[in-house]
Amino acid sequence: MTAPKVAVLDYGSGNLRSAQRALARVGADVTVTSDLAAARAADGLVVPGVGAFAACMAGITAVGGAAVIRERVARGRPVLGICVGMQVLYDLGDEHGVRTPGLGVLTGEVRRLAAPILPHMGWNTVAPPAGTVLFDGLPEAVRFYFVHSYAAKPTPEDTVAEHGEPFAAAVERGPLCATQFHPEKSGDPGRQLLANWLGTLR
Repeated sequence: MTAPKVAVLDYGSGNLRSAQRALARVGADVTVTSDLAAARAADGLVVPGVGAFAACMAGITAVGGAAVIRERVARGRPVLGICVGMQVLYDLGDEHGVRTPGLGVLTGEVRRLAAPILPHMGWNTVAPPAGTVLFDGLPEAVRFYFVHSYAAKPTPEDTVAEHGEPFAAAVERGPLCATQFHPEKSGDPGRQLLANWLGTLR
């Protein structure tokens, strides 16, 4: 069986190589690229991201990635956002009073967590909804690795974690998936989640 082709979008942000290595370990044929034709053609597109929402959106826009991500979502082609790569999928990011439009393929706003200690950094449990694909085969109260101060409010269909308040730890909207945590830094559970996502590309 041919390995699924995965493109990790290079727009100047994110743990590109660690995401690449983690996906390769679970059987993907991975390319880190800013080439839009490759991003369009891949079986799956990964949108990584670290740092500020506004900076990530600026980087995505600068390489022309916004149109490709929206196009893939509209056509039902798989996309996986990671950390700030998840956040930019929402309508809006509000950081330090600066409101930055996001990609708008997920409904909602990304705001600072109401928590006594920020960033939320380290291992935390998540509560997936029934029927999840990403978390299939993982035990209850499984832990993943988070590093963030901002997040979106969860909907009833989202995977939820809590740090000061409940927030969306992962979303699954058919071919559009995203995680607020870093699966590539989350050991065996992260590998299983990435393998599950890869399985949706076959």
